[in-house]
Amino acid sequence: MKGTFPVSKFGELRTPFYYYDTELLRNTLKTACSEAARYERFELHYAVKANAHPQVLSLIRESGMGADCVSGGEIRAALKAGIPASKIVFAGVGKADWEINLGLDHDIFCFNVESIPELEVINQLAADKGKQASIMFRLNPNVGAHTHANITTGLAENKFGIAMEDLDKVVDAALGMSNVRFIGLHFHIGSQILDMGDFAALCNRINELQDRLEARQLLVNHINVGGGLGIDYQHPNRQAIPDFKSYFATYAKNLRLRPHQTLHFEPGRAVTAQCGSLISRVLYVKQGANKQFAILDAGMTDLIRPALYQAYHKIENISSDEPMETYDVVGPICESSDVFGKAIDLNRTKRGDLIAIRSAGAYGEVMASGYNCRELPKGYTSEDL
Repeated sequence: MKGTFPVSKFGELRTPFYYYDTELLRNTLKTACSEAARYERFELHYAVKANAHPQVLSLIRESGMGADCVSGGEIRAALKAGIPASKIVFAGVGKADWEINLGLDHDIFCFNVESIPELEVINQLAADKGKQASIMFRLNPNVGAHTHANITTGLAENKFGIAMEDLDKVVDAALGMSNVRFIGLHFHIGSQILDMGDFAALCNRINELQDRLEARQLLVNHINVGGGLGIDYQHPNRQAIPDFKSYFATYAKNLRLRPHQTLHFEPGRAVTAQCGSLISRVLYVKQGANKQFAILDAGMTDLIRPALYQAYHKIENISSDEPMETYDVVGPICESSDVFGKAIDLNRTKRGDLIAIRSAGAYGEVMASGYNCRELPKGYTSEDL
């Protein structure tokens, strides 16, 4: 079954562009927030890196979610969208001084700290302003996730987080500094995770770490488990909204949250991916030696995930109802990796047809580049048309 698109209105727009279904986004936000609200002290911070389109961020702000930011630019985008600074978490393995100062100037909720050198810099910059920065330590739990190697972040070999064996050392360092306040622990094991057992394994590791801290009479008020919930790329219509119910229930069942603690989540892809599609136009249908190619005006510069991660996206010809034929769907970039999909069944395709590449609302528009001196794609919501 194809998705539903206002094709007649697309003809007025220059392709390629991103199209965001705001009704689906609102329904997804409503589901995520209502499922989290089943449990006391569950708080959500949207991962801005997934999609920073201003209208998308505005709807996220309306939902009541906070923001998980990994750059100063994302902090500015969140603040511009009206997300309160008191709900902004600043993560990232390499925070520049100006970015830290930006967070301090706006009194954001907390910094997720990934090393002692970073902790020392935050302490000094906060001292220069006469402030105290709230910090959580991002720990690397050495928990594997059933996902692509490039988006696994919780293994010892990854650059992210502090090794568990260094927990006591970094906590002691923080307690010895007067301009930082240690408030919690942060984790993130990866992205596009569909096996709830991975999240249960993280819960078990957090339980162990909490016991270690409490043996030292150290209590923390906040646990942040990051994001990672995946979506159904194969069936964007059948499974438009991810399984938030099982996701939050897994943490409620397996994590021994203390009565005084708040549990924080950072969903990104799960919120925005299914509401977005990359809309492209067919430039040529080319007959090769043993296959035919549908050559689009969109390329890896507009959606890099297939080239970077060998990611699957459902592809549809939304202009044609003719019988199915098989195509390699490719872009115009001078790279052999500029391929959206091989042996894809599409309704018979001709020059000028509109192609929708689905589930592109996360890590799509935000990762676009100007390689080959190409213009960046524009983004439109269903409310714009």
